[in-house]
Amino acid sequence: MSQKPLCALDDLVDGESAGLVTEIDGARTGLILVRQGDDVFIYENSCPHIGAPLDFMPGQFLNPDKDLIMCSTHGALFRIDDGVCVHGPCTEKRLTPIECTVRDAQVWLD
Repeated sequence: MSQKPLCALDDLVDGESAGLVTEIDGARTGLILVRQGDDVFIYENSCPHIGAPLDFMPGQFLNPDKDLIMCSTHGALFRIDDGVCVHGPCTEKRLTPIECTVRDAQVWLD
């Protein structure tokens, strides 16, 4: 488990996404964070189709209905809860999940 929190839960707007860069296993890694209530889902910011970052603008990863993560390059759509692509050139592939825990109103990487 990480020794310090990634961010405060309140830093993330419920129903919205955010992007962060942190060090994981010695490498700088771009992250997608999506908050849904008290749950936070985190994935590497890399499309399984070509490896490009997904955000349209910094920290903006969701489709207009805010119910799917959307890749800005080809419009691929991914479920928020498990990162599986449900539409686009990488259907059935998934985003790389980053395990996390929310405790004491903080988001911690596992």
